Amino acid sequence: MSLIDIFLATLDVTLPVFAMVFIGIGLKRLGWIDQSFVNTASRLVFRGTLPTLIFLSIIGADLGTTFNPWLLGFFALATLASFLASWGWAILRVGRPRRGVYVQGAFRGNCGIVGLALAAGMYGDAGVSTGGLLLGVVILTYNVFSVIALAAYQPTDGATKGPDWAGIFRHILKNPLILSVFAALPVALLDLDLPGWLDTSGHYFASLTLPLALICIGATLSTRALRQSYRTALSASIAKMVVLPLAATTAAWLAGFEGRELGVLFLFFASPTAAAAFVMAKAMGSDETLTANIIALTTLMASITVTAGVFILRVAGLI
Repeated sequence: MSLIDIFLATLDVTLPVFAMVFIGIGLKRLGWIDQSFVNTASRLVFRGTLPTLIFLSIIGADLGTTFNPWLLGFFALATLASFLASWGWAILRVGRPRRGVYVQGAFRGNCGIVGLALAAGMYGDAGVSTGGLLLGVVILTYNVFSVIALAAYQPTDGATKGPDWAGIFRHILKNPLILSVFAALPVALLDLDLPGWLDTSGHYFASLTLPLALICIGATLSTRALRQSYRTALSASIAKMVVLPLAATTAAWLAGFEGRELGVLFLFFASPTAAAAFVMAKAMGSDETLTANIIALTTLMASITVTAGVFILRVAGLI
């Protein structure tokens, strides 16, 4: 296969995902969808369609080939290393009030939507199954580490209370994505079959997930916010989209991962900053404007950096 063929095959994976994001931008600007639609659709995806997609992907997968404890452990360790590296850099180069936001923006990727969509585009159901298993680790590590970083630099003017650790723990335990993974595992391990009508209806419902979620991401982007805190946002974005994916993917290759597992790891490492980072930053009294800047920049950069990364890995014969 020539380099042009590899490049075109790479575009077949990445362009559909980012095209949906830009469609979301266009629909919002045309007034065809509004913020009320985005809020409702986002809740539907988070609480219903995405958990259904993960559940069906896991029960339909061959766990003998997709379940790899070392893969889950490596991702958790790589996430911890990215978190600590981002924090160390923030201490050296970022003003104290913005450090927590910088750290969260630099390590927390949108794996549940963008990463999973890219995995589905590259590897089909097997990619979604591998990504679905990783999401359990993603949700736990990202939420816990984000709270730690934001709490460490949370304003202490008396108006803002400390983080509710018990509430955060309950929120994690009740997360629909985590529950869908735990619900699917026994069904998959026991090799149980769903009734035909239920399986078909579930797939209809789950098929709404990726296009709807990607459109919502596009509709929430705002380039106006980039005028503020641009340099700090750019620094966090470069760390998120270039430095950390390169280091983590290299470490994964050195650890022996290859093929689909290496590909899914790269796509998760290279996902742009999660929109959930904005919600958490705002809830904890941190700089939500800077967070919005980072989300917008990383999402715009992803169409280039992810495509380039997949192309390089394919040319090297690693995925």
